[in-house]
Amino acid sequence: MRHHLRIMLAGWLVFAIAGIAPALATEPVDLELVLAVDISGSIDPEEARLQRQGYVAAFRHPDVKKAIANGYNGKIAVTYFEWAGAGWQRPIVGWTMIGSAAEADAFADRLAAAPVGTGPYTSLSGAIEYAVPLFARSGVKGVRRVIDISGDGENNSGPPVEPVRDAAVARGLTINGLPIVNDRPTRIGGMPPLPHLDRYYEKCVIGGHGAFLIVANDFASFADAIRRKLVLEIADLAPAPHETRAERAPASFLHLAQGGDGALPDYLDCNIGYRRMIDFYRQRGQF
Repeated sequence: MRHHLRIMLAGWLVFAIAGIAPALATEPVDLELVLAVDISGSIDPEEARLQRQGYVAAFRHPDVKKAIANGYNGKIAVTYFEWAGAGWQRPIVGWTMIGSAAEADAFADRLAAAPVGTGPYTSLSGAIEYAVPLFARSGVKGVRRVIDISGDGENNSGPPVEPVRDAAVARGLTINGLPIVNDRPTRIGGMPPLPHLDRYYEKCVIGGHGAFLIVANDFASFADAIRRKLVLEIADLAPAPHETRAERAPASFLHLAQGGDGALPDYLDCNIGYRRMIDFYRQRGQF
């Protein structure tokens, strides 16, 4: 018995020297959250700044801090990256444990201090593919694991988004969305935005257990929308029905066909981004 006890103590000492206790090698948290933020060609520098400020303000807000504190473990782990086209992903803040108001403020400060950039094209599929392996490097064990994607356009670069989404969901991940509905053309090329972006996100982007979306009806309302979505994600709650639909289709799209039953119009499938981009530049003689 003493011999076995010495072996157990020796094993514990090895872990202790390495800074890892066997039972605590993976710390439990209520949520592992990957924040994936669109800075593609459809977003100008001012819009990119508004997005970043929205996340900064959210982590400083009492509602988000309260949601974290009220969790079973009272802490979450978060990482934040920005994305554009296929192969264009930029880490901004790595995995960070947040279990207090001070730690939430510190995360917000790191976000605020990082430079804001933009990149070409829009690859929701690339963002998901980049996000999935990040969970293996979180260093924690989350009750839930969520990829949170915000953006103002459809997939037009990289592989099709639907099978990539499905593969992530098959690994037990949840993908939530925050579509930013607006009528501003892209900064690069001047292509008009996609109508019914909320329905596109619902059909093609979000997925997994408890998946939901919250709509930002323009960039000015982004801060309120992201704060609301973070609270729901952290508390594991569902949004109200009115929060998942755009207030109205942009005026410039009123001539387009509408889904009579509220479903995604037939012309709006998950690969529409590629076709829209080709058609747009072909009409301009650039394709």
